[in-house]
Order: sequence, then C-alpha cells, then structure tokens
Amino acid sequence: MHEMSLAGSVLQIIEESARTQHFRKVRCVVLEIGQLSAVEPDAMRFCFDEVMRGTLAEGAELQIVETPGVGRCLACGVVVTMREQYGLCPCCDSPRLEITAGNQMRVKDLTVE
Repeated sequence: MHEMSLAGSVLQIIEESARTQHFRKVRCVVLEIGQLSAVEPDAMRFCFDEVMRGTLAEGAELQIVETPGVGRCLACGVVVTMREQYGLCPCCDSPRLEITAGNQMRVKDLTVE
C-alpha cells in the first residue's frame, strides 16, 4: 500500500511547514489527488489517520479534491479527458496519448493554529 508512504511524505511537508511558519496544530489538510495518480482516496484517508497519530496533525480533517485526468494526443493534437492512464484518442484512435494533468498528488492547503 503506497498510500502509507505518501501519507508519510505529507507529514514531512506539514512538519517542514510548521518549522518555517511557526504553527503548532493542524486542523485541516486539503490534498489534490489526480484521477490518474494511482492513489486510492479511501486508502489515503486510512493511512493519513494512522500516520498523523501522535503528531501536530493528529485529528486533522482530511479533505480530498480529485482532479481529472487530461491528455494530449501526440498524433492529432487533440486534448482529451482521460479516466485511465492508457487508451485510444477518441478522434483518431491513436494510442499515443500523453498525460498532461491528473497524475499528481499535492498538499493544496493547510488550516493551522
């Protein structure tokens, strides 16, 4: 379950932000998770709660904003919505789709004290 490792990375970001911005408690974490990122939101929720135990983010609310997958066909140039990492261009049936958005995960916002 790579979500546990990702939750650990989120904690590192939170702790670094706490050092530089001088806050002591996190109330809410907003994560943007792309639909093509291979991150399962339910698994991330579980792992987030486990990893944050005993830290300044213990009990913090986790809000997940899912971002759509977007790609560009390298054959015809059309921009398409993607639900899977691989597929065919709906315009020319080329399998040469390049993902341009929706394959990332990032900490979008923190509500802190």
